[in-house]
Amino acid sequence: MPISTKKRVLRSTMRNEGSMKNNRVWVAPSILTADFSEIGREIKKINTADMIHIDVMDGMFVPNITFGPKFVADLKKCTRKPLDVHLMIGRPQRYIDAFIKAGADYLTVHYEACGSDLNTVLKDIKAAGVKCGAVINPLTPCEAVFDSLAHCNIVLLMSVNPGFGGQSFIDSVLGKINIMREFIDANKLKTLVEVDGGVNEKYAPLCAKMGADILVAGNYVFGAENPKSVITELKKLRKK
Repeated sequence: MPISTKKRVLRSTMRNEGSMKNNRVWVAPSILTADFSEIGREIKKINTADMIHIDVMDGMFVPNITFGPKFVADLKKCTRKPLDVHLMIGRPQRYIDAFIKAGADYLTVHYEACGSDLNTVLKDIKAAGVKCGAVINPLTPCEAVFDSLAHCNIVLLMSVNPGFGGQSFIDSVLGKINIMREFIDANKLKTLVEVDGGVNEKYAPLCAKMGADILVAGNYVFGAENPKSVITELKKLRKK
């Protein structure tokens, strides 16, 4: 079913994309590990980041429950940063319209949740004027979404099994980043490679070396004594 939301121009997002020209990685702190009782103050701690990553979980597709559209709408009032909304939910088609209306600037959906409907879902998101992306879990091969990348602004590689923050990076995903980077470059696509899960001082440089464009970091940023200094260091990384 087509999304009814009016097409909109994402000026703040497009301005942000200019930073990709200097070949540095983007930093997208995951709000999942923030202190929700102090969310306004937490947002100020990361106001030097490029975007804010929001993990939406339904307790069915993944074993955890997090945020709904209202949280996204409320967060939109606290920041002008693009909101990178990652739907870890079954049959995401049911809620795409709601999250777009709430203020998502980027909306990513799982290959594992959409199956053969993935391209249709991606096209519907784009038709509503929102950046879209496909997500794959650690055990899903890159080839599963190769045919969808032409529709994607982002392809998100999970480097942990989705559901909870604070997990350790799965080393085999480094090879997948390289595979995805080479396919995108060989086919002259503009799709950005995003990595989510276990990104820290050890794995952030390795992800960039393999060709990651966007790094999602939760505990590494929000757990730091000075989150802005961590963001500054991550911004110094240069992608392959």
